[in-house]
Amino acid sequence: MPAHDPPVSNDVAGTSGLSATPVRQALSDSVYEDIKAMVMDHEIAPGARVSIEALARTLTVSPTPVREALARLEADGLVIKRSLSGYRATELLTRQGLEELFEMRLLLEPRAAALAALHADESQLDSIEAILEEMQSHSGPTGPYAAYRDFAALDQRFHNAVAEAAHRPLLSDAVERLHSHLNIFRLSSLEGSGDPTLAEHERVVRAILRRRAERAAEAMAEHLTRSLERQLGRFEEE
Repeated sequence: MPAHDPPVSNDVAGTSGLSATPVRQALSDSVYEDIKAMVMDHEIAPGARVSIEALARTLTVSPTPVREALARLEADGLVIKRSLSGYRATELLTRQGLEELFEMRLLLEPRAAALAALHADESQLDSIEAILEEMQSHSGPTGPYAAYRDFAALDQRFHNAVAEAAHRPLLSDAVERLHSHLNIFRLSSLEGSGDPTLAEHERVVRAILRRRAERAAEAMAEHLTRSLERQLGRFEEE
């Protein structure tokens, strides 16, 4: 009677198939963070062409995770894709562009903060508080992007969480679509800006927790106005 190979266990086959997905995702995330850091630190210069093949060689990976990373960075507003010419790093915000961006934020985010004070549920209040507490354990935007990456991500999460707590989906979507945070941080690192940002966030949170809509709007407007002043100082130093 001829020998037969033992049947392959469905559990084993399924496990091997599933295990590849987290590994691939981890690689994709790593490549995304590596290229993002290059853009944020101007290792890839603003406006420069981004070569998929060159990045794949530099990072010793195949072109596939590089393409995936660039698609994510395009959604972040850090690269743009043009037909026939491929990807390029986006240009830095100009002074006028920065002012227009904050003009939009000042129209939207104080209103979002006021509505959050009125409508946020307990889980949303807990989430906003938790983000603020986590920010306190991370360095502000000084030095290379790797040093303040977590702070920048938490800053964006904070503003998005406040907007989501307003319970106005269109308003929340508009705030999130601005994609402002990374491009602001990309202008350059700013010594000592972490502490005022946290103190300003704390005033916003305190007003929301106390359900003081008018004060929440004022605190958010004050935060954005002061943030704009800090950013504009970069242009005056040049």
